[in-house]
Amino acid sequence: MFSSTTLHHLPRPNLLLPRKVISRRMSTNPAIEPKVRKFESVEGVDIGSRNKSDGIRFRLVSYNILAQVYVKSALLPHSPPACLKWKARSHAILSVLKNLQADFFCLQEVDEYDSFYRNNMDSLGYSGIYIQRTGQRKRDGCAIFYKPSCAELVTKERIEYNDLVDSIKADSVSCSEQKIETSNEGKGDEKAKDSRKDSRDLNDPLVRLKRDCVGIMAAFRINKPFQHIVIVANTHLYWDPELADVKLAQAKYLLSRLAQFKTLISDEFECTPSLLLAGDFNSIPGDMVYSYLVSGNAKPTETIEEEEAPVPLSSVYEVTRGEPKFTNCTPGFTNTLDYIFISPSDFIKPVSILQLPEPDSPDVVGFLPNHHHPSDHLPIGAEFEIRRE
Repeated sequence: MFSSTTLHHLPRPNLLLPRKVISRRMSTNPAIEPKVRKFESVEGVDIGSRNKSDGIRFRLVSYNILAQVYVKSALLPHSPPACLKWKARSHAILSVLKNLQADFFCLQEVDEYDSFYRNNMDSLGYSGIYIQRTGQRKRDGCAIFYKPSCAELVTKERIEYNDLVDSIKADSVSCSEQKIETSNEGKGDEKAKDSRKDSRDLNDPLVRLKRDCVGIMAAFRINKPFQHIVIVANTHLYWDPELADVKLAQAKYLLSRLAQFKTLISDEFECTPSLLLAGDFNSIPGDMVYSYLVSGNAKPTETIEEEEAPVPLSSVYEVTRGEPKFTNCTPGFTNTLDYIFISPSDFIKPVSILQLPEPDSPDVVGFLPNHHHPSDHLPIGAEFEIRRE
């Protein structure tokens, strides 16, 4: 116990601290203290030798930041309530992005682009391009942020997977009309027609494919130490495992668009652009979508039952350290959903990858989001080196 003398000499508490001091003291104990891991060299490459190399080096990070519109305590009961508040999450996400020091960020589930991310990323030295999800009620989308000091935006294209609906309308309209006439015969009302538009009618391909998912692809010119064009694509495929066929259709449409875009850039600028594809593919390693995405890079001796992809792709993690054990960590599901794919060539290679936690790492125990990670996903990343062609 303290003696009365000791108590007498303790400093009296200042009950009238200025408002700024109180605010500063509260901010020293944030709800989220982000845990950001380091990049690990590949095959002994010195990642600190960026300035020593005569090639181009740049860093790309992909991160599903978890749209605030989806942050509900009822959906995330395992997460501390303080970690779900927008103010805490937004500042933590910015802190993560700042510490990763990427030249390109491919972000998914961005729902406060104009009101928060665009200006705050600008203050960190980034410009951005953004596509919002197609549906009227969908507030999030995909963004690519890049450093103008590193790369110059040449051109960009939107990817809207609802275009798949338009592609089948012409083939199905006559058949659909016949079905509608038959089902409505003698009923004299419009309920059957209206039911075809119901989002729950998943047997209707026009409904099944309309998932409002999007992507964005852009060509960037890197000027130093020499000129080279890099295509960066970012996407977020549909989530529902019950609609695996829809995800596969989206993946096929994505690669067909990427192949066309690459040809366009190659012809217009008379070059061989590098191609990087990143995002949340809502597909685990080895499943139907993943297998299709890498099928274009299959060896001649391998037998591919499905059609091969029009663009050869390899997963950066798979060819370096193996796919992560997980990139999404929730009580109902913990596995790998996020990838960075590269179109292999003789003049671009990964030189480092972003480390990821083990399942028993203290910062992921209890699932995400938590006091160390503001999203239910983890960021993934890689540094690349491009040599002269």
